[in-house]
Amino acid sequence: MANPFVHLELSTTDAEKAKAFYGALFTWKMQDMPMGPGVVYTMIQPGEGPGGGLLQETRDSGHSSWLPYVTVDDVKASTAKAAALGATVVKDVSEVPQMGWFSIIIDPTGAALGLWQHA
Repeated sequence: MANPFVHLELSTTDAEKAKAFYGALFTWKMQDMPMGPGVVYTMIQPGEGPGGGLLQETRDSGHSSWLPYVTVDDVKASTAKAAALGATVVKDVSEVPQMGWFSIIIDPTGAALGLWQHA
């Protein structure tokens, strides 16, 4: 597959409850990574297949949701191409220090997708 799914991220209304649930359901390993004052990102290590992460929802959306990420060679070019094809860019290209770059788009049908470029 030219552009495989590489990361699955859960934005949740209750991070502790989600960690307990998925850890027990699938025996996923969870590793908390402090990301700044009051912000913790939990890496999900399933053992095989794409990994993921979860974080506490900070918007007042009232619901939790999963966001898949697809790997791309050039996140800036892919984000621009997605926009030209009718996507809405909801998070422009941003760096995750020492890991890579990402953006988040909403496709023309309303589905969210993350684009990821490894460092």
